[in-house]
Amino acid sequence: MFAKRLFKLLDNIESYICQILLSFFVVILFLQIALRVCFNYVIPWSEEISRFAFVWFVFFGAAYAARLAAHNRVMIQFKLFPKVVQDIAMIVTDLIWIGFNLVMIQKSIEVIRDLTEFPFHSPALEWSMAYVYWIFPISFALMTIRIIQVDIMKYILKIEIKDVDSVDLEETQKMLSEAEKS
Repeated sequence: MFAKRLFKLLDNIESYICQILLSFFVVILFLQIALRVCFNYVIPWSEEISRFAFVWFVFFGAAYAARLAAHNRVMIQFKLFPKVVQDIAMIVTDLIWIGFNLVMIQKSIEVIRDLTEFPFHSPALEWSMAYVYWIFPISFALMTIRIIQVDIMKYILKIEIKDVDSVDLEETQKMLSEAEKS
């Protein structure tokens, strides 16, 4: 029971981090606006920290989208081919994506090394930008792990991954009927 809950937590870690970051930067921005309008007071670091939280939110969201197999792809050309050709093409594109991620991890670590050697600090918070830039290797590594995880689920374990963009009309009509009844 505990192991199952732990795996579910780890499987959705990006989702939880995204929820926390989104809530954080929305609250900070709301507080900033409320203080500015009501009390003519400005929190000097609020915009900077909300910007950092937003960037981290976007990159963790990209890793979460990789877990859901929800990244935008042009798929129509694959529909013309047999299933085996479609699968091979998808694996090849995923390998190219993983290669891109590995290059991004390497290059972002180089940038972080440079920022550590020649420090640059954010203006309001005076944080080392090397710490802020850690989102790049973290998110690209998570995306790589998630791409591999999804491919293993699809092609080895034969688990059907539901398209997050697909609309089940029967399910939608059922929900609408239930909503009208209540």
